[in-house]
Amino acid sequence: MKHLAAYLLLGLGGNASPSASDIKSVLGSVGIEADDERLEKLLSELKGKDISELIAEGSTKLASVPSGGAGGAAPAAGGAAPAAGGAAAEEAKPAKEEEKEESDEDMGFGLFD
Repeated sequence: MKHLAAYLLLGLGGNASPSASDIKSVLGSVGIEADDERLEKLLSELKGKDISELIAEGSTKLASVPSGGAGGAAPAAGGAAPAAGGAAAEEAKPAKEEEKEESDEDMGFGLFD
């Protein structure tokens, strides 16, 4: 991951095709020793490819991956009676507002004080 990060930093800096020595110098500037085997593998896989296109392709692939979380709760809540579900939703809104107010008071100081 550190090798890829250095490669991307060099790309942002204008170096469209960073070499192994370029990456080693970036890593060395922050006290990290480069692993030659991994570095050569990374460079061989990225050789001749546009990093912007790879990032765009990866982003579209990640968009199709389910992220979990609240998705599982929706079917369980769907089985409740509509009137009861509506009442629960109304009660939940004021509780959230109160939590925000309390969290501000707990800190004891403002962000810009």
